[in-house]
Amino acid sequence: MTTLLEVRDIHASYGHAQALFGVTFEVKAGEVVTLLGRNGMGRSTTIKCLFGLLPVTQGEILFCDQVASALPSYSIARLGLGLVPEGRQVFPNLTVEENLVATARAAARHGGTSEWTLKRVYDFFPRLQERSGNLGGHLSGGEQQMLAIGRALMTNPRLLVLDEATEGLAPIIRAEIWQALTALKEQGMSQIVIDKNVGALLPFADRHYVLEKGKVVWSGSSDDLRQNSAIVQQYLGV
Repeated sequence: MTTLLEVRDIHASYGHAQALFGVTFEVKAGEVVTLLGRNGMGRSTTIKCLFGLLPVTQGEILFCDQVASALPSYSIARLGLGLVPEGRQVFPNLTVEENLVATARAAARHGGTSEWTLKRVYDFFPRLQERSGNLGGHLSGGEQQMLAIGRALMTNPRLLVLDEATEGLAPIIRAEIWQALTALKEQGMSQIVIDKNVGALLPFADRHYVLEKGKVVWSGSSDDLRQNSAIVQQYLGV
């Protein structure tokens, strides 16, 4: 299986406060990987480094065998990284359709999954088509999350990164989002997922990395995590 992303011993700081202390992990093509840990332990900081939103002070990030850690954010996005940010961050004064096409990008010729078009996103999330003329700020939380995922898919990413994709959603809507992410995995979409819902992640993800104080302190498969409840209690508090 081809390695899509390699994060090698990255360090990062906010001013004089160091936040990451040698984070290392990888994502293979078609794989779903999670970053687990309590709030403030480095998960979202790692994502910022992936997208060039926070500079890496040591180590490197390779995406599709290219060193991405020294590139500006727009160049990293063009390599094929797509972000579903924490808090959804849809454009509230644009319609659903305008949100979807605002940052759309044609698929690169890398032999990956089929191209994501407006029609394909509407087929994947029929509710978005029903709301296509509604402003993003007038959608429910669940609809905004579907829109945030659809918007990221319209960039035709090779790797989709989701930061707290089900946070604050009602259980029935959460279940819809997990079904959608599972369907994306079945279509071959590689994913990095940050979420607190370990029970939903176990049957869905291939491998897990647990972060504590800016370091990876444990990694393993879903079976490994199921059999290691002490890890869940110690580092995740659930």
